[in-house]
Amino acid sequence: MTRGPAKLPLVLLATLSVSACTATTGDLGRPRPTIWSQLIAPEAGYWSATFRGEETSYFRLTDDEERMRDRAWRFVMPSSPNSVFQGEVSNLAHTRILPVAAQSTDVSDYFRGLTGISFASQASRYNRLAEDANADRLLIGPFRANAGRVVSMDRVRMRTAEASPDVPAEKQAPAMARVVENEGLVFWVCERVDFRIRSYRHALANLVVEMPSREAVKAERTIMALEMEARPLCQMQLNGAFGEGKRPVVYKG
Repeated sequence: MTRGPAKLPLVLLATLSVSACTATTGDLGRPRPTIWSQLIAPEAGYWSATFRGEETSYFRLTDDEERMRDRAWRFVMPSSPNSVFQGEVSNLAHTRILPVAAQSTDVSDYFRGLTGISFASQASRYNRLAEDANADRLLIGPFRANAGRVVSMDRVRMRTAEASPDVPAEKQAPAMARVVENEGLVFWVCERVDFRIRSYRHALANLVVEMPSREAVKAERTIMALEMEARPLCQMQLNGAFGEGKRPVVYKG
């Protein structure tokens, strides 16, 4: 992909028209293939992230890097039902047009969305909470396995970039930037999974106060299972792209 100053007018135009272009989504919150999602958004995101001072790489994504970004959609999208606006904000954060700091960090969002939907009985709300938490649990494993492959290949990437005389010096920076992007995405997913867990616990506590039910036990166990599944992902050994002992507050890759 060619990137240069001549692209800036296109990027600015695309960003201004974004509200009309991100409305259609496919499974897991990912946008369906369109000119916007396949061409315009990645270009706009590259420049937006660059102007914010974030690491950016022009390298093409590997198959595993593409899949890891696809699998991340579930976790970086809002868990709150009917959160259309926040969904669009998260879409734009994933494409890097917006910084991830634009996402909501209000744990009460999920509870408000859950209680704002009409259900036949109180049990239905507990069941929905348990279903959402369980769906997260089932998708963490595939993301973790995918991330593990990317992290392993990044080790090879860095060793080769540093040691091979056939790799030109100008490829050192974009190679390291890609490692930062990949590790930043893992950190971001971990942070959003933690946010989901806290949101589920907030919702459960408030449901119990407003409408106690035996279904709360099932929901609590499901949230605990999600916590157990998330722990290995967030304790994964990475390549230290952000520095020894350092970790970004939010995705900066």
